[in-house]
Amino acid sequence: MLLTDSVTLSPVNVTLDPATAQSNLILSEDRKSVRHGDKRQELADNPGRFEPYVIVLGAEEFTGGRHYWEVEVGKKPEWTLGVCRESVRRKGSISVTSENGYFVVCLRDGEKYWARTSPLTPLPVRVRPSRVGIFLDYEAGEISFYNVTDRSHLFTFTDTFSEMLRPYFSPCLNEGGKNADPLIICPVPEKA
Repeated sequence: MLLTDSVTLSPVNVTLDPATAQSNLILSEDRKSVRHGDKRQELADNPGRFEPYVIVLGAEEFTGGRHYWEVEVGKKPEWTLGVCRESVRRKGSISVTSENGYFVVCLRDGEKYWARTSPLTPLPVRVRPSRVGIFLDYEAGEISFYNVTDRSHLFTFTDTFSEMLRPYFSPCLNEGGKNADPLIICPVPEKA
């Protein structure tokens, strides 16, 4: 299944929500990119902020409709992207899996792609994506991920949604500079 075969794009202008950002995360002024910094920032601890996991949510709140956005992952060896339920646990030990309301895919060690199901689902990726597309169809109960680089389908989560969903971003730890590049939310063309 290719990106253009299955998705009539409904582009959404996603921005990052600083009130949810873990204290080591550095957001750009336009709230379109995030990277992990070495120093913990002195930020107000609020119930919506993730700690200690390096996660930030999008400011957009979805309770229906079809929504599509793209994220530049570049050559980062580690990242996690997707969607989560508004009610997910944000403090302490978190199991980032679909059964806990996190519908995300990730890259680890520069070559291992996974869907965070329980147990994890390995993803066969032929061409390394430099950009990932995320398509949420709320009423259909589907969250699909696409490799924009070769226009291939990566994975689709299916569930029944009855609460608010939010875009999810984790640039992962910067690993002494090896994973320092940011995740960047990109403008989406009206047609793929």
